[in-house]
Amino acid sequence: MDWDRIEGNWKQFTGKVKETWGQLTDDEIAEINGDREQLEGRIQARYGYAKDKAREEVDNWLDRM
Repeated sequence: MDWDRIEGNWKQFTGKVKETWGQLTDDEIAEINGDREQLEGRIQARYGYAKDKAREEVDNWLDRM
């Protein structure tokens, strides 16, 4: 799946985001609003990941969609 689909249907994917990254709050997920860079940044901040690790996490999640 490509990110454009995720971005365009963000509200439908918020549950799956919450399942995968449960430390993100509902408010944070709403603020992300489908922006991949913001998602990666929030994952970095919450989980203490390096930028590359956060990008890899999002890539892996995207592959599973």
